[in-house]
This record gives sequence, C-alpha cells and structure tokens, in this order.
Amino acid sequence: MQPERVIAELRGAPAIVRALVADLPPAEACVRPAPDAWSVRDVLCHLLDEERLDFAVRLAYTLQRPGEAWPSIDTLGWVTSHDYASADPAETLASWEAERARSLAWLAGLKAPDWEATYAAPWGPMRAGDLLASWAAHDTFHQRQIVRLRYRRLQTLAAPYSLRYAGDW
Repeated sequence: MQPERVIAELRGAPAIVRALVADLPPAEACVRPAPDAWSVRDVLCHLLDEERLDFAVRLAYTLQRPGEAWPSIDTLGWVTSHDYASADPAETLASWEAERARSLAWLAGLKAPDWEATYAAPWGPMRAGDLLASWAAHDTFHQRQIVRLRYRRLQTLAAPYSLRYAGDW
C-alpha cells in the first residue's frame, strides 16, 4: 500500500463532493428517489457520521489501542437517530469538511503507523491498512452515489425527453 497516496485521496474527497453538490438547490438535495433510498443530504450526513464515528475511530483503536473492542456503530439507525431529515445540506457538508481536516491532521501526526496492526473483527481480521484504504474507497462509493442521484435528477428535469443518446448508464 502507498499510504501517502491513499491519504491524498482522503484529502481530495471533500473538493470532489463539494463540486458534485455545488449547484443543487437545497430542496433538490433532499429528494429521495424512493422511500428507502438516500438523498444527497442523507449521503452528506452519512459521510459526516462515518468521519466522526467510524473510520478514524476504528483506525485509532487498531493502531493505538490494540485488543480493545471497537465502539459499535449503527449506520442505518443514524438516519433516524441523528435526524438526517432535518439537516441542512450546506452546513452538513461544511461540518464534514472540518471533520475531515481534523482526521487528516491526526493522520499526519501518526509516527510510523503499523499498517499491519490487526483487529479481530467478527467478519475476519482487519488490518489498519485495510481500514485506511476502505476509508478512501468509502468516499468514492458515495461520490458515485451522488453522481447516480444527479443522473436521476437529470432524467426528471429532461422528461419527456430521453438521455439515451448520452451513452449507456
């Protein structure tokens, strides 16, 4: 693994997400394409929760508190318990960017982290390097999700016209 390159991906993710949501009116950022699907606002809230409560925390436990159980998380439950429906998308994005800056400062302060340090997760061993790489991949997963939501929005805006000439989705 090239940790400095993976950390650079983490550093660049907020600018990508900001660009993807910059022109969305707040009301449109809150539209769920289906009752059980997430809106752009939900994705932003999730990114913030993951930044505060999951990746950095679990990576810190793996690197600095070996053998201690990771704090539990409830990513689906957070939608309700953290009241995603009331969140302001712009404020949430800004909070995520600030939280990511704190995470990056923490990562920069690590002295010779052992990326092979392993946590015995219920689904199998998780190395610190696995967590770091997954953290960056998680950002990319949700960037893709936002792009898909934008595509669906464009389908609605273009109706009754087709987007098929644009290429296969």
